[in-house]
Amino acid sequence: MKLSQFQFNITQDKIASEPPRWRDECKLMVLHKKTGEIEHRLFKDIIDYFEKGDTFVLNDTRVFPARLYGNKEKTGADIEVFLLRELNREQRLWDVIVDPARKIRIGNKLYFGDDESLVAEVIDNTTSRGRTLRFLYDGNYEDFKEALFGLGETPVPKCVKSKVTKEDEENFQTIFASKEGAVSAPAAGLHFSRELFNRMILKDINKVFITSHMGIGHFRSVDVEDLSKHKMDSERLIIPQETADIVNYAKKHGHKILAVGVTVIRGLETYVTTNDELNAFDGWTNKFIFPPYRFAIPDAMVSNFHLPCSTMLMSVAAFGGYDFVMKAYDIALKGDYKFGPYGDAMLITE
Repeated sequence: MKLSQFQFNITQDKIASEPPRWRDECKLMVLHKKTGEIEHRLFKDIIDYFEKGDTFVLNDTRVFPARLYGNKEKTGADIEVFLLRELNREQRLWDVIVDPARKIRIGNKLYFGDDESLVAEVIDNTTSRGRTLRFLYDGNYEDFKEALFGLGETPVPKCVKSKVTKEDEENFQTIFASKEGAVSAPAAGLHFSRELFNRMILKDINKVFITSHMGIGHFRSVDVEDLSKHKMDSERLIIPQETADIVNYAKKHGHKILAVGVTVIRGLETYVTTNDELNAFDGWTNKFIFPPYRFAIPDAMVSNFHLPCSTMLMSVAAFGGYDFVMKAYDIALKGDYKFGPYGDAMLITE
């Protein structure tokens, strides 16, 4: 597959800047792979396609306030720092992206907060934009973390909205988020409400969790035409033994497995046995799924409508079939579907 095959034109008005009033009432396009049928429903109708014993796999990662605004020493130039991951707790080391990057050098100090109460020193240049920062903080770790996150902003992508609001702190977080570590919300999970979970219980549909700390890699531009040459950033992945056991039991007894979002698809396919069983896992994954690909674990997936040339779109196309998914995207573009993490969803099933 080629990068150019995932290009399409989209206008800003097609990208949702706010979520629906109720989480589970966004639009849901349903793609039936066997028949080629396409239906138009609401997200809360998703359980109509599943029965007793079927299992939904969700990502319980929690988004942290990863975007900081500060100033460079001496010049006072405005800078934006995007926290990617904590590298060393004791030394206060963080892997970050700095923008603008070209004038930031090793040894530079960066100041954050109106009173410049938080200071960081650049100690390494890992890529053209990436940096390692050491935060210079004398207090204990809990106080440092509170100060750091207190200055941070919810990292809603700039293509979604230019100004983040207080409401985004809740809107850009799933209701089941519990394991801190993501710089973006697993978008398909945003549509699940407590009411929908209660209806799943009444129908005896299982829900289990993995933790996949979504990183910036899903949003980086793919700069090679040949997708086989693209390298995904690594992300922390945890699949508990209980989750693996429930998924394998459900598959063995003929029940369907729904992967909720691209991060879950990636996680479920990272460490699979030769008998197509899911293994427990605690480590890192840089798996990149694009067409053609044979899936071992999920029978169905739900995902938001993604932007052109994104690795997330490529993974959805691998599951639903390139031609079928791109046809559905064309329908969404011509219709009133919204794209992006606050937008509408697509269910792909048999």
